[in-house]
Amino acid sequence: LRMWRSPVRTVVWRAKLLNRARLIYTVGAGSHRSCCGVSGRTWTKPSGFDTGLKTFNSLTKQKEPLILAREGVATWYSCGPTVYDHAHLGHACSYVRFDLLQRILSRMFGVTVIHAMVITDIDDKIIRRGWEENVSPTMIARLYEDEFKRDMLSLKVVPPVVYLRVTENVHHIISFIKGIIRNGHAYSTEEGDVYFDIQSIGDRYGKFMGAVDSQGEPGSSSKRDSRDFALWKRSKPEEPYWESPWGRGRPGWHIECSTIASSQLDIHSGGIDLAFPHHENEVAQSEAYHQCGQWAHYFLHSGHLHLKGSSEKMSKSLKNYITIKDFLQSYSVNEFRMFCLLTKYRSAIDYSDSSMVAACSSLGTISTFIHSAQAYMTGQLQCSPVQEAVLWDRYLAETKSSVLTALADDFDTPRALSALMNMVYHGNRQLQPVSTSGGAARSPAVFGAMVRYLTDVLDVFGVDLLHSQADLLSSGSRLQAVVEQLTHFRTEVRAFALGHLKDQTNGTPRKTGPPTDRALLLRACDSLRSDLAPLGVLIQDRGATSTWEITEGKQTQRGQRVHDKDQDRSS
Repeated sequence: LRMWRSPVRTVVWRAKLLNRARLIYTVGAGSHRSCCGVSGRTWTKPSGFDTGLKTFNSLTKQKEPLILAREGVATWYSCGPTVYDHAHLGHACSYVRFDLLQRILSRMFGVTVIHAMVITDIDDKIIRRGWEENVSPTMIARLYEDEFKRDMLSLKVVPPVVYLRVTENVHHIISFIKGIIRNGHAYSTEEGDVYFDIQSIGDRYGKFMGAVDSQGEPGSSSKRDSRDFALWKRSKPEEPYWESPWGRGRPGWHIECSTIASSQLDIHSGGIDLAFPHHENEVAQSEAYHQCGQWAHYFLHSGHLHLKGSSEKMSKSLKNYITIKDFLQSYSVNEFRMFCLLTKYRSAIDYSDSSMVAACSSLGTISTFIHSAQAYMTGQLQCSPVQEAVLWDRYLAETKSSVLTALADDFDTPRALSALMNMVYHGNRQLQPVSTSGGAARSPAVFGAMVRYLTDVLDVFGVDLLHSQADLLSSGSRLQAVVEQLTHFRTEVRAFALGHLKDQTNGTPRKTGPPTDRALLLRACDSLRSDLAPLGVLIQDRGATSTWEITEGKQTQRGQRVHDKDQDRSS
């Protein structure tokens, strides 16, 4: 399968690089061809369209300018799941993080991302699971593939342009293996296995950390080098198989990605645990087949998700995982995406109640600002005169600049989010409620601009607070009217208790009963507000008036609402 064909480029090297020892690929018996003049593990800065971004490239272990082969287009390949079990939170973290990067690249910097992903639907684990369940491996693979896709949609992960199954591309894989053998970089055994010949590529093997000292994969005693890895595996009794020139068998793990991704890529992504041996072997066999010096220009790797207090990554084999479905029973998608935004995509991340509370708190602070600003713009919130010029120039304009700068620097979402939270903090400081504004001029435009920019950036990140509330309201058409009347009733009771209920005939303040009676009413108002919060109705007292919102968040595992601490006490 040939995707994303790119024209052959001639690379002109400086004299000192040409004088260095270059690797000679062996083709056939006794003949040689060079591989684009690239020696060993040298990384070459690609020619093409400079996006203005820098990204950490695992091939060089440092940040590099992100340069694409075609202007405004990025070819992106990622390793999909091996579908034999439920997807867990570790998978979710990796896929959501790369979804964030792709959203930023396309929405913030105008680059169209052409993303392909492979689904590994034939594998030892799938076969074993089929035996355990007494069903065919195909049924196991389809069941968990469909579940994986539903999980990704529930997490708002934008689907790739195309999903590709290994089983539907075996004929292409066989042709790819033939090409590697023809170029002198693989060999078949009498048993019917085909192995990649590591020694045939010399010092080109070992582009990722720790690869050189690896003992390699287990396999046949017919391997020439312990590091040689399988391109084709002969079938065992009762295993699925395909016919091939080497006998009945099925593809090895690494060859599927090289075949399906095929010719030169801009970006290849995956979890850090895939760097070696998977990505290392992908590079080796792809460059051997295409006889090129640099198959993928950039490798981006996401950090592991750990359960707090454990050094082990979350994985199925360790039985220390939380399924995506179970997680979404306790937290919302917006809260999980905020959790991912708070750390760099390539950093390890600890999952715990406290880390989720931090994510929920950030989301709650943003939500509070949006609703305070909306209350101010509609005249429901009275506050002192705002510093409009400062909000326009210092906080809104500087925030826009800071966010773009952060995201252009290796997609630094924590720094971008910090800039947004700083703007929210100073916006909230201007929206402190007062009993009376004294007739001062209002400044709704600047808050409208701040809310619009904030929601636009959050939408890029896949965090949609406004639509989430609309979805909640659509579940009951009368809910909004009920909450409106309930809040209005509570406001009048509270105003009466505070002694500010105006006479309906002449508009003058009317004094009420003794202070103890008013205190009882205030406590009743507070109790109602507290009782409604776990049900998703958040009432906030703003001076003499109150506003309300319906929150999407679910109760935390400790049964507490993060929003509780953001509410102002009415008494």
